[in-house]
Amino acid sequence: MRLKDCHNFSDFRKLAEKKLPSPIFHYIDGAADDEITYKRNTSAFDDVDLVPNVLRGVENIDLSTTIFGKKLDLPFYCSPTALQRLFHYDGERAVGKAAQKFNTMFGVSALATVSVEEISSMIDTPKMFQFYFHKDRGLNDSCLERAKAANFDVMALTVDTITGGNRERDLRTGFTSPPKLTLSSLFSFATRPMWGINYLTKGKFELPHLQDFVKEGTSTNSSIGNYFSTMLDQSMNWNDAEKLCSKWGGHFALKGIMSVEDAKKAVDIGCTGIMVSNHGGRQLDGSRSPFDQLAEIVDAVGDKIDVICEGGFQRGTHMLKALSIGAKACAGGRLYLYALAAAGQAGVERALGQYKTELMRDMKLMGCTKISELNRNNLRFRNL
Repeated sequence: MRLKDCHNFSDFRKLAEKKLPSPIFHYIDGAADDEITYKRNTSAFDDVDLVPNVLRGVENIDLSTTIFGKKLDLPFYCSPTALQRLFHYDGERAVGKAAQKFNTMFGVSALATVSVEEISSMIDTPKMFQFYFHKDRGLNDSCLERAKAANFDVMALTVDTITGGNRERDLRTGFTSPPKLTLSSLFSFATRPMWGINYLTKGKFELPHLQDFVKEGTSTNSSIGNYFSTMLDQSMNWNDAEKLCSKWGGHFALKGIMSVEDAKKAVDIGCTGIMVSNHGGRQLDGSRSPFDQLAEIVDAVGDKIDVICEGGFQRGTHMLKALSIGAKACAGGRLYLYALAAAGQAGVERALGQYKTELMRDMKLMGCTKISELNRNNLRFRNL
């Protein structure tokens, strides 16, 4: 299977599985406990049907949207994800360049493998920095100051990782950062020699925002679940989020909001946006999908802040449904990570291009020429 044979999300996933050693593939692919929420994130879209209109003159389609004061050419963007150079040696460099080509936002994790300074010097597309609230206040201050100095447009505080989810696939495969060989994973690494060659020869694997402060995940092997459970501050509360918002002084979002109550509090502390998200099903299994929660959150705060639906998207029609509910934009990690693992920048560009093509076609078939024309009148909910 080659990149040119990848025509959808599932194809990129299959090619990524061929390219990556098993522990690293399953780190992307896996979720918490029985992975019920992970599956529900996508299956939720199947419970809503599209009702198209016709004869609307749809030769010219405008897919643009505005979030955090920035106009994007696409109503979706690349969510921040950790450890990208494990998936492809170019990592965030590849994703950032692909996002810039399509003039959409690129999210950079605190656990990124390329620094905010390098990314800022490389691309001028809108950029979001995803912040983890660590016990080490010096590390927190460093991350904020570096992102601000690098002229990032948005700070997004992740609020759903107060402890690590039970990611059983990682326990079975022995996945850690940095990766380590085990007896059970040796064959998988050995049968994918190009991954190992690239890992050893394409520049040292680093976590540049963390390595001056912590050893875990940088020079000391750690699972992500263990990192969250031991390094992040479990006393983090609304006062901390409000202080961080004020200290940042620009567009500020909470990533991982799932209740109306919390969405309203986000407005109260000065947020300009929220990501309705359950961390890709990787934290609390059995929780609702973002799409299932989207309508009530949009109805509560959608006129006050930007509401973004994050997770589960595998098709342009999935995005249409979220946008019709009232999301200002859609976002995802696996949305592009399989494509990154499959073929680097070329893979991400192909994936983003396919989502754009799907959306253009689907908008025409819906009888809509711009995102603002999508609304709930074009949806029917099967369980109502």
